[in-house]
Amino acid sequence: MDLNRSANIILIKTGETQMTSIVEALVPGGKANPGPPLGPALGPLGVNIKEVVEKINEKTRDYNGMQVPVKVIVDDKKNVEIEVGTPPTASLIMKELGIQKGSGNAGSEVVGNLNVSQVAKIARMKKEDVLSYDLKATMKEVMGTCVPMGVTVEGVKAKDSQKALDQGKFDDVLAGEEW
Repeated sequence: MDLNRSANIILIKTGETQMTSIVEALVPGGKANPGPPLGPALGPLGVNIKEVVEKINEKTRDYNGMQVPVKVIVDDKKNVEIEVGTPPTASLIMKELGIQKGSGNAGSEVVGNLNVSQVAKIARMKKEDVLSYDLKATMKEVMGTCVPMGVTVEGVKAKDSQKALDQGKFDDVLAGEEW
């Protein structure tokens, strides 16, 4: 399924006669438009698509150039609520490195290198969306995403950086980082 061209529509019955519709889609940050996937999904719900798209673009403008998960919640009175998720970790890594895509040959081709502070920054951005309870565990998740992308951390393979993080080799750098 091409997430750039599709939207999930979920209908929830909240009472005897009340119905809530939720449209989930992946949209380009700050550049959503009334075409697919939003327009065809929102049209049957009877809401002003232009207004919804403008609100989405306003809420996602900080993620310009990245795919951003969005939920549009419409109740039976046509009230609209928009929830914006965090872009996928791979998108955050690519933005941090200023690259368009990861490596096609992750084991042999390196497309970029992150330092520990950059990994911590991405981990903080993902804080609300991960199952980890602390900065180090979330950083390990970010480093894990680096592996298939061909991205190194501190000049070594991401798996080796995960081990170094466990061994406390980056504790001096992380001492100043907030969770």
